[in-house]
Amino acid sequence: MSVPMPIPPYGFVYEEDNRYLIARRIVDVIVSVTVLVLFAPVLLMAAAAIKLEDRGPVLFVQRRVGRFGRLFPMLKLRTMRISGCNDALKPLSGNDPRITNVGRYLRRLSIDEFPQLFNVLRGDMTLVGPRPEMPFIVRQYAAWQQLRHIATPGITGLWQVTCRSNISLHRPEATALDVQYISRGSFGGDISIILRTLSSLLFPRGAH
Repeated sequence: MSVPMPIPPYGFVYEEDNRYLIARRIVDVIVSVTVLVLFAPVLLMAAAAIKLEDRGPVLFVQRRVGRFGRLFPMLKLRTMRISGCNDALKPLSGNDPRITNVGRYLRRLSIDEFPQLFNVLRGDMTLVGPRPEMPFIVRQYAAWQQLRHIATPGITGLWQVTCRSNISLHRPEATALDVQYISRGSFGGDISIILRTLSSLLFPRGAH
């Protein structure tokens, strides 16, 4: 599988299309509200399972870097032991000792990501866009990698549907994909990524 080379994207041009942004926002709100309502019983059962396993908090709140470098609190269902809930790179394999028994099932089905729909409703995130990173990783970026923060971060994106299983998000190759997405962003492209994401949920790979 080929991915863009991790080099500074000379000649990169970004033009903001207000019609695209408005249409995307409408879809963000409609889809987020619909999914949260339909899957409310699933979220309640997941929350109960998390609470029963170790009596810890249900939600995991972590600072991530959003559009224009602004920090925001990203929400997830907690899938790690309380002692493991800190900023750190996850192991390359799926055998992460920090993950709870319940958390493994939630991650396998991507149910832990559902609370980020509240981030979408708040406007911190969108359905499709570059995945938001932790601040300590962003501080290690090369200057050109900051281009990914031109766009609003997303729940899913080109990296997830292209090479999530074999290239870590912090790698320059992944950033190059984000820059490619930003430069070619379109409503049709977003729909394609959403459909590919739904397909990957049915046949999960790299979701650990």
